[in-house]
Amino acid sequence: MTTPAAPAVALVNLGCRVNRVELDLMASELERAGARLTGEREADVVVVNTCAVTGEAEAKARKAVRRAASLPGAPLVVATGCVASLFADELAALAPNVVVERDKSRVAGLALERLGLAGVAGAAGDAGPEAAAGPEAACAATPTPTGRTRPGIKVQDGCDNRCTYCIVWKARGAARSVALDEVLLAVRQAQDRGAREVVLTGINLGCYRAAGPDGRELGLPGLLDELLERTSVERIRLSSIEPPDVTPELCDVMAAAGERVAPFLHVCLQSGCDETLRRMARVYRTDLFRRVVETARSRVPGIALGTDLIVGFPGETDEEFEESLAFCREMRFAKMHVFRYSRRPGTPAATMPGQLDPHVMAERGARARELADELRLVEARRLVGEKDLVVVQYPGRGVSGGLFDVTLDPSVPVDSLVPVRLASVSPDATLAAELL
Repeated sequence: MTTPAAPAVALVNLGCRVNRVELDLMASELERAGARLTGEREADVVVVNTCAVTGEAEAKARKAVRRAASLPGAPLVVATGCVASLFADELAALAPNVVVERDKSRVAGLALERLGLAGVAGAAGDAGPEAAAGPEAACAATPTPTGRTRPGIKVQDGCDNRCTYCIVWKARGAARSVALDEVLLAVRQAQDRGAREVVLTGINLGCYRAAGPDGRELGLPGLLDELLERTSVERIRLSSIEPPDVTPELCDVMAAAGERVAPFLHVCLQSGCDETLRRMARVYRTDLFRRVVETARSRVPGIALGTDLIVGFPGETDEEFEESLAFCREMRFAKMHVFRYSRRPGTPAATMPGQLDPHVMAERGARARELADELRLVEARRLVGEKDLVVVQYPGRGVSGGLFDVTLDPSVPVDSLVPVRLASVSPDATLAAELL
């Protein structure tokens, strides 16, 4: 007798690293309950984790929901994420087979209920110690159920800043942090599944605040200290962080940890022009950012720095754009994510005067990406001859401590963390490594 196939769920992710981590949590819960993860066309249920960071992202989210709802067999489509939080009724009205769940911790349970798997052995509630600390404490395996290495550990959510281009604070709510014990559990579980490197993530990671073992409040440096002392994870990496949160204390913890903390910080800039930063309502100016970079480079040996840059923000003149590029060049970023400003309805920036022509934004974006490539190659060349630790993500490919792409012996197992010497660099800034 042929055993019937397990019910199938497809997971569609749009947006940031935090979204990806949250989707991995859902995937783990679904697999424990006996569901199998598939592509959309095979699925009985499609989960779409949406992003609302820009108007373009919201449009992509609606398109993804409509596409999933129109698949042959009309699978149940569960829409969640930031667009679901902001525009639940509009998403639900896209098709009869669309349901909206604002609470991501309930998405897997909803899918399991519709699949007839709720309450079975291994489902939420029967998942043993993984479920004890709640969904925030779960973590993605390595490789994760969705096929990624370097699992993310979500330690924080929400944001109290009010940047004029951003709607995420409305979708995600006020800043809040995961309890220390839950973070410790998540890291240990990731290790149990073979993780050699974990990535601490949050919407505003640097505002992490939770009670420490002695009851006193821990910030991000304290959390890092606790993880280093109370777990044996081989390497911890920090995801994006705001400039004011790159403190001497944080840098000192990173430096003292040596190879156990990746020598990389992604410090969000958005613009290298003070007048543009003012219109964005960012909580710093370039003088503070410059001091932050000086502090990081003076205290953390060999640190590489990444950033985000928005071009074409309302009112950005040619002179302001040139000032922003010049500042990026001065900072010597090893990695730049360049975004053209996208008008986000519901934000102050959307109604500001001086909205730029899309062609102007496209030209500025191209120039900024050229600079990003140039700076990345310069920083990669500095590393030739240096020793590093590389986490292997695919056969023959991995990432260095400074988040550079690295090629190495393809016989090295995926998910290994191996010492290498960086021997050469290609024109696209990929480093070639020799095993030590």
